[in-house]
Amino acid sequence: MNHLVATPVEPLLSKKSRSQTSQPIIPAIGKDGLLFPIEKLKAHEDGILHLAVSIFVFCGPNLLIQRRAASKYHCGGLWANTCCTHPHWNEAPEDSARRRLYEELGLTLDLTPARVVEYYAEVSNNLIEHERVQVYRADVATQNLAFNLAPEEVADVRWLDVRELKKDAVANPQLYAPWFKIYLARWGDLGL
Repeated sequence: MNHLVATPVEPLLSKKSRSQTSQPIIPAIGKDGLLFPIEKLKAHEDGILHLAVSIFVFCGPNLLIQRRAASKYHCGGLWANTCCTHPHWNEAPEDSARRRLYEELGLTLDLTPARVVEYYAEVSNNLIEHERVQVYRADVATQNLAFNLAPEEVADVRWLDVRELKKDAVANPQLYAPWFKIYLARWGDLGL
């Protein structure tokens, strides 16, 4: 699972795409199971299976969730788990999880890997999330964390009891990101 294809990115991108892209290059998963580099937006436009990470920070039974910034390229304004991202090409999943947790929330926490799950979800703006996700858990002793929210990424955070969160996602599904609703419905599969 943690194998990265040793092919350099540069030869796989044309001069035109190198000069015009500002999209991160992430690892996609071919039908043969091997990883190959792809622009993040292209993976979402075409629904190509790719690697991702999802972080869940707990304080007792309460989960830290975030409301995505309204300006996000999909699912802006919706509530999601603590943090999600895609590893950059040749970046280890745990490194990407730590990086993104700090970039979005200003947090540096010890992460414990849980399970790997796969899902497919149509999201806003005609994009598709088709991801193989390494799930990570972090536990904190207090909800009073020193957040430094990146406003272009995160509009708000809150702590909710997971049981209440599951009920609210069923009662008010329009408030939650599609992948988060999948996670809540398949909670036992996450290994948290």
